[in-house]
Amino acid sequence: MAGLIIQPRARIFHGHEWVYSSEIKKTFGNPQPGDVITLKDFRDRPLGTAIYNPQSQIVARRFSRRKQDLDKDFFTRRIRQAIDYRQQLGISPALARLVWSESDGIPGLIVDSYGDHLVMQTLTFAMDQRKELIRDALIELLDPVSIVLRNDSPFRKAEGLEPGISMLHGTNPGPLEVVANDICYEVDLFDGQKTGLYLDQFQSHQEVAKFAKGKRVLDCFCNQGGFALSCAKAGAAKVTAVDISETACQAARENAKRNALDIEVLNQNVFNFLKKAEAEYDLIILDPPSFTRNKKTLVDAMRGYKEIHLRAIKLLDKGGILSTFCCSHHASRELFLENIANASVDAKKTLRMVAEHAQSGDHPVIVTIPETSYLKGFTAEVIPSR
Repeated sequence: MAGLIIQPRARIFHGHEWVYSSEIKKTFGNPQPGDVITLKDFRDRPLGTAIYNPQSQIVARRFSRRKQDLDKDFFTRRIRQAIDYRQQLGISPALARLVWSESDGIPGLIVDSYGDHLVMQTLTFAMDQRKELIRDALIELLDPVSIVLRNDSPFRKAEGLEPGISMLHGTNPGPLEVVANDICYEVDLFDGQKTGLYLDQFQSHQEVAKFAKGKRVLDCFCNQGGFALSCAKAGAAKVTAVDISETACQAARENAKRNALDIEVLNQNVFNFLKKAEAEYDLIILDPPSFTRNKKTLVDAMRGYKEIHLRAIKLLDKGGILSTFCCSHHASRELFLENIANASVDAKKTLRMVAEHAQSGDHPVIVTIPETSYLKGFTAEVIPSR
């Protein structure tokens, strides 16, 4: 089997599963993009099996510490293990991320479940080559009505893959209704955004809604209205939702109507809205899309977070609550918390932490792969300055 000899002190010796081009000492056997290869250390000792793509900055991604092949039995076994893990946590497979890349030992494969329908992404060259094998394993395990291949992610570009959306099994299901936290949403798995819904935030919706009863709530970057709808259902006195996307705003309005919930939805740029907003809110939620996809833009991203934090905190009086989220792994928990702290100092307000949030359990974290821990959030209360 072709493979790589890894340089000393590479991150794989510390438990990570990725090999970058700068960490390769030697390539042997003429591996081709998408091939399964063997990894060895500088003393010729085996390190496991990986997928290979020299077009990517991440040249190899290990998926096993022993010799292994990517056949249908492998995919069936690993996907079954992923499903079993979520069921042990009490997560319903009817609406969840069933497979999440390295976190489930299948680098570059994502599978989301919406009842009888699945959405799949292949974000690495090797997984893209084997999408029919994966499809067959999913059909054997779950017997879905349809599988939508949502390969429109920008991450595919780094692997030399073209974007596209197609049906891998069955026919386009069209708009579907799904229920999460007793709230009904309409999703379009083929023509909608992402893979349907932001499944990683359902847990946070419930956690933040606990603070909403009787409060005037502002949900910024509302998307389809997850936080806004949850707060309205929890008994908020008034809910205002803001998003720059008219498509997202219309989806939020329709979801509110579908659930007989009263929310005001504004199609505006959040940065501009916060500049002009009156101090008439008791709970402000900030859940923006990622401001950075790489380290090069991290400084600019933190400047953006600082601005929205500062403006939101200034709108809150004593007893007001801020819930804020960051979905980029490049911004660490500590860096994000420091950003909030600096904004509170500039706003001359004292914040007391009341809750911390993270991605839901169907997006598991591998402790040696920091990239798997990406979503972080904090809820803090404004208290009298001391």
